[in-house]
Amino acid sequence: MKKRLLYTCLAGVISAALLSGCQKQGSKEAAATGKEQANTEAAATKGSEGTPKDELVFVNFRDIRDLNPHLYAGEMYAQEMLYETLVTITADGYAPCLAESWNISEDGKTYTFKIRKGVTFSDGEVCDANAIKANFDAIIENKERHTWLEMMNVLVGVSAPDADTFVIELSQPYYPMLTELGVTRPFAMISPKAMKNGSTKDGVDAYIGTGPYVLKESVTDEYAVFEANENYWGEKPKVKKITVKVIPDNQTRILALEKGEIDLIFGKNMIDADAVNKYKESDKFSVSLSDATSTRQIVINTTNDILKDKTVRQAIQHATNRQAISDGIFYGLEKPADTLYSKTVPYCNIELTPYEFSQDKASEMLEESGWVMGNQNVREKDGTPLKLTLLYNSDSVTEKTIAEYLQSEYGKLGIGLEIKGEEEQSYRDNMKAGNFDMVFNICWGLPYDPQSSLAGMRQRVYGDYAAQQGLADKAEIDKAITEIMVSTDEEKRQELYRFVLTRLHEDAVYIPLTYECNKAIYRSDLKGVGFTQTQYEVPFAQMYFE
Repeated sequence: MKKRLLYTCLAGVISAALLSGCQKQGSKEAAATGKEQANTEAAATKGSEGTPKDELVFVNFRDIRDLNPHLYAGEMYAQEMLYETLVTITADGYAPCLAESWNISEDGKTYTFKIRKGVTFSDGEVCDANAIKANFDAIIENKERHTWLEMMNVLVGVSAPDADTFVIELSQPYYPMLTELGVTRPFAMISPKAMKNGSTKDGVDAYIGTGPYVLKESVTDEYAVFEANENYWGEKPKVKKITVKVIPDNQTRILALEKGEIDLIFGKNMIDADAVNKYKESDKFSVSLSDATSTRQIVINTTNDILKDKTVRQAIQHATNRQAISDGIFYGLEKPADTLYSKTVPYCNIELTPYEFSQDKASEMLEESGWVMGNQNVREKDGTPLKLTLLYNSDSVTEKTIAEYLQSEYGKLGIGLEIKGEEEQSYRDNMKAGNFDMVFNICWGLPYDPQSSLAGMRQRVYGDYAAQQGLADKAEIDKAITEIMVSTDEEKRQELYRFVLTRLHEDAVYIPLTYECNKAIYRSDLKGVGFTQTQYEVPFAQMYFE
């Protein structure tokens, strides 16, 4: 989608003061032949006639997978390359995309969009209001899959009065409406000709959008090739061909970058702190870091017999040394997180007292709750040992490292912590089902935070719903979240957010650890590398070589 960069790239030397981030997706890689490797570095940046290089090699840790824009299995950066939405979200708010303009009725229940003329899908099909309606009809047909977005619960219907006009009717006002229409999925448009009998819930016949790129070739778990969309209605991208290579291993990706086999590594979980520090003063490569994108956290299950005691949960908060995790594991690139959401997230800049790290305070609170030191340096209460299990994604080396650190630190206080790693799908299934004492998670990130991630707490989307079932004020929290979504009064909405965030903070359901950010390492002649409103987009259309 057309998105405006929120942060400019940091070329050349990056000062230590700016190193406050994270990472996620991939980089791109075109296999270099022995002859190409023998070329000079200068020649490698130019085309056959001395023109700037217009092909980029990117890398990702896994395959692009299913790019159906109405489902959730595909890589979001690739979906962003192919598909567009009615509106786009920029640093300055909402901007036109497939809709040239829109009008919201006084009661906030009717949205009328004027559809941009002259736009076609890459298969030649016209993208008018009728095509937009066909997409919404397909999404609504599979409504149950999308109810994590509150908009689906207040949606009455859609219509296309004419080819230039698309209308959405709601049962009540819904303030995040444009945000949810502007995120990567599920409200991205695919050619109706690519649908299966007018539906997308059971798959699509081809990945055909209106975006700046088209998918030309893909070999599962090896590579995918994207080329510039010759009929794109917007500004044509300068990078004409993007090859995405699949390289699961971090060190192998770094080696490929150094050998000139790839041009760009991009993403929260694609680059470790060692690599950022290694290349921050390089002349050959540049490093860019975004502002905080999301919060790395541990979710506490309040239905657990031990953890249902709020004092125990608060003691564990005080026993968690976030600064040590930031410094020791992330070299300061991920800053310590005091609250569930960063203060830079809308509505979240409220005064909450952080849980200071204090082993003495934690020990005192456990003693007050009746947990006294027992055999084998594990606390006991009424014959029950203070033993808990921390579940983590075994595919995440970072989570395993943090888990081992906390196991040692909590052990000093008499908290027996077993750490258990499971492969990603099993880990997610158990988290969603509430089969955990404590579990690693990450908040959804902008632009989904805080509205969408809070809305998701009211149902079994991730582990939040199950974890909060032991809270005495769960019903009050859910009620306030529901009111937030339909509030038309900005001041009232802020107060409701304050109430919810304060309750969750004081209930100590979440242990915020660090604030993640997006990272990129790339060859220095690649320009226009930056970050947009979503941590999942790689802004290829903004990039060019000098």
